[in-house]
Amino acid sequence: MNIRLLLPMLCLLAGCASNRPVVYSGPAGGDSAAVETAIAECGRLATAAGATPNGGAVGDIAGAAARNAAVGAAGGAVGGAIAGSVARGAGIGAASAAAVTLVQSVLTPQAPNPAYRVFVERCLQDKGFETVGWK
Repeated sequence: MNIRLLLPMLCLLAGCASNRPVVYSGPAGGDSAAVETAIAECGRLATAAGATPNGGAVGDIAGAAARNAAVGAAGGAVGGAIAGSVARGAGIGAASAAAVTLVQSVLTPQAPNPAYRVFVERCLQDKGFETVGWK
C-alpha cells in the first residue's frame, strides 16, 4: 500500500477514536436521547469556542513515529551490519518502527484535550447532567 494512502487513513481513524463523557443519569434514570443530544451540543459548542477534541494528536503521533523510526533505524543498522547490509537493515528498522507507532496510536484511546474536556463537562453541568468520567 502506498504511504500517501496509509497516512490519511490512519489520521481519519485516530480522529474517530476520540473519548466521550460518561453521564450519570441519577436515581430517576434518564432519557438516553436527551443525554446524547446534550453531549453532541456541548461538543459543538466547545469546538466553536476553539477547544479541539484531540488537541494536536496528529502532530504528537507524527513526532512519536519519527522518534521511533530513528531508534528503529539504529537497531536495524546493527542487525544489517551483522547480516551484511547496513543500509537495508536501517531502512527496514525505521519503516517497521514507524508503522508500529502509527498503528499503536490508532488502537490506543487518546485522552481528550483538557480544555475541550473541561468545556464539555461544564456545559453538561449547566444543562443539569453530571459527568462521572470519560470512556
